[in-house]
Amino acid sequence: MPDKSGVAFLGLGHMGRPMALNLVRAGYRVAGFDVVPEALQWARAQGIPVAGSAVEALAGADVVLTMFPSGRHVLDAYVGGADGPGLLAEAPAGTMFLDCSTINVDEAREAARLAIEAGHRSVDAPVSGGVVGAEAGTLTFMAGGDGADFEAVRPLLEVMGKRVVHCGGHGAGQAAKICNNLILGVSMIAVSEAFVLGEKLGLTHQALFDVASAASGQCWALTTNCPVPGPVPTSPANRDYQPGFAAALMAKDLNLAVNALDSTGVAGQMGALAARIYDRFAAEGGAGRDFSAIITDIRDASGQHAARQQEPAAGENTGTEMPGRPGTTTAHDDGSPE
Repeated sequence: MPDKSGVAFLGLGHMGRPMALNLVRAGYRVAGFDVVPEALQWARAQGIPVAGSAVEALAGADVVLTMFPSGRHVLDAYVGGADGPGLLAEAPAGTMFLDCSTINVDEAREAARLAIEAGHRSVDAPVSGGVVGAEAGTLTFMAGGDGADFEAVRPLLEVMGKRVVHCGGHGAGQAAKICNNLILGVSMIAVSEAFVLGEKLGLTHQALFDVASAASGQCWALTTNCPVPGPVPTSPANRDYQPGFAAALMAKDLNLAVNALDSTGVAGQMGALAARIYDRFAAEGGAGRDFSAIITDIRDASGQHAARQQEPAAGENTGTEMPGRPGTTTAHDDGSPE
């Protein structure tokens, strides 16, 4: 692949825009496209050349980089349909198809199969690091594909990220991404629950952070994306939970992990629970907030829970029984005991 390859960059959303801009600044010949007009306006304003369609962006491109919301979008763009031909049919033979979307592992493997059967090359390389990492060029890329193809795209990925890991064959990048985000989603809920519990027990945020960040509770959700304002000044909690990494995207990634758990027969429970928690949070108004804003949901629910505990049920013995102990069992909305 020639140095400073031509890149058709398809998908100029919140992540794709700064990634494409970093490629332009590094001297790559970029032609961007997005179906959202506002995204194209932003790209033009920032100096990113844009094409009139995805197919037009292919002209002179050695690499087709896709950054789409779902696997269905990737596969539809590859094969085309009633609206026009697909990218695979229109691209010159031997084009590198580099998908940086986060999609199901099976979809990533299907995309690679289709690309290879059409005479092209394929690498899946989902990213971690959020919008801040995309803007700073410090993303982590988890790549899946043949070794030679990975080495061909490594220089391009290193422009957009500071860490590029070859995880294995086709689909391995997606596998690493969803495993990583399963850990992240579960750990953010645990960190948030701990801070709310600390509040109830009279701990300051800083005191808990100082202990946990240097003890066995240390994790990225605590030390980099801390869900309370103060201890980590750069965390979204200090800017009213503006993402960052939106809760809707965390819900999406956790559901991809659940799909993988189901398809492989892994008896995972925490990932499925975390997916349900983020699904509900996103559906009830949290979709556009940073995923660390889950702490506000836990705090609100904890206040309601405390109020319920302080209100004795009719006929309840209110002598010396403690809330939540035998004699004062409370029912959840689904009827299960607390």
